[in-house]
Formats: sequence, structure tokens, C-alpha cells
Amino acid sequence: MCCYGDFVALDRMTLDIPAGQFFVIVGPSGCGKTTLLRILAGLDQPSSGTIEISASGQDRPGNAMVFQGDSLFPWMTVWDNAAYGLKMRRAPPSQIQEAVSHYLDRTGLTRFAKLYPHQLSGGMRQRVSIARAFANDPDILLMDEPFSALDAQNRLLLQEELLRIWEEHRKTVVFITHSVDEAVILGDRIMVMTAQPGSLKTLVDVSLPRPRDIMELQREPAYGELVHNLWTSLREEVNRAKQQTEGG
Repeated sequence: MCCYGDFVALDRMTLDIPAGQFFVIVGPSGCGKTTLLRILAGLDQPSSGTIEISASGQDRPGNAMVFQGDSLFPWMTVWDNAAYGLKMRRAPPSQIQEAVSHYLDRTGLTRFAKLYPHQLSGGMRQRVSIARAFANDPDILLMDEPFSALDAQNRLLLQEELLRIWEEHRKTVVFITHSVDEAVILGDRIMVMTAQPGSLKTLVDVSLPRPRDIMELQREPAYGELVHNLWTSLREEVNRAKQQTEGG
């Protein structure tokens, strides 16, 4: 459980996420999705209960987080932003060079390496955030609605980029989104959360094959059925959250 004074953000949640799974969380606004992610990241502490995370035992950080808004250092170039985590843990220069070069290439940012964040579009800045997270080679990648502020075209492009990069190493990912379509496109398993106080309502396995071509995937009947079933479950909680707000 996680409480802030008399306010209960999360309650009675038991969850197991296998290593290497792309795990997606959907739920109404205010249900505690970001709070859960912050607990997993070690930024917040639960008021009761336990969190157990299996470490790889290798010389790598436990997690890296990609935030919803801009989280780049404005005084650093694209290259230096992407290298930041590695430099902070004093990785060898050769490792930094190899990792940053690889993920800037994978995100299409190599020719923008010397630019600063203010010289980039919103979509490109999020590409840098993704490159930085993957370059640091965490055990777990935590992503808090990273594409929510982007237009539909950039959102689609970054979904494709993320899927392509993730396929390389199959890192454990915990990804928050408000988009049911995005959840189905990206996830192996999806958790629908209840309205506040947030708890687990249902878990949905996504059996769609990988690797995934988003445009082809959206034409599949199984995709449409999954989206429909998820939205049916989520809509009840969205309506309940709305009633809570209006009642307050």
C-alpha cells in the first residue's frame, strides 16, 4: 500500500513481472500508475508491503526511467545526454563510445549528436531519452507515458523505434500509457488498474506474434478484439474515477 496522509494511492496489489517481459499498465487518471512506477524506481517508498526486484548481478544499474516530459539536460549535447548515465557510473570510455554510438544510430540521432535539446523537436528529445536509458543498460526500463505529448505521426514512429530496440535484448520494461492501442501494440502483458485507490483489476496476455509491424498488426482481427476487450474493462474504471471527481 502507498499512502500520503489520509490519501491512499495504491491498495492491495500483488504483482509478478517476469524478467524480459514488456509489461504495460493502463488505468484512469489518478489511479496511482505513476506512483507505482516511482516505487519501482526507488523514488517513493510504500507505506506497507514489500517490493522485490531480482538484480542481474552484473555491473549495471537496477533501473532507468523515461519520463513523460522533457528530462534532458539543456546545457548538454545529444551525445552527452545519452552518455550521462554511463559517465556517472564511471564506465570505461570505450564502453561509453560503443554504447552511445549504437543507440544514437538505432534512434536515428547520429547526425544530431552535437546539437542541444532546444535545437530538437519534441519527438527527437524523447528519442534522446530512450537512447540514454538503453545505453545505460539497466536491468529494468521504466517508462511513464513517454509518447503522450507527441503528435500521432511521431508517436507511431517512436513506437516502432522502441519495439525495434527492445527486440535486441528483451529488457524488462514497465510502461505506463493512457492509450489502449499503444498497450496492445507494445505489450506482452497488460494490467488494467482500478480507479483510486489503485489496485489490480485484471491482467491481459497479448499473444500477438513478435516482431510486430504496427501497420500490419492493426489490420488483424485479434488486435481489434484485444483493444475492444481492454477498453470495455477500462471504461468502467474511467467512469468510476469521473464519478469520484464529480462527487468530490
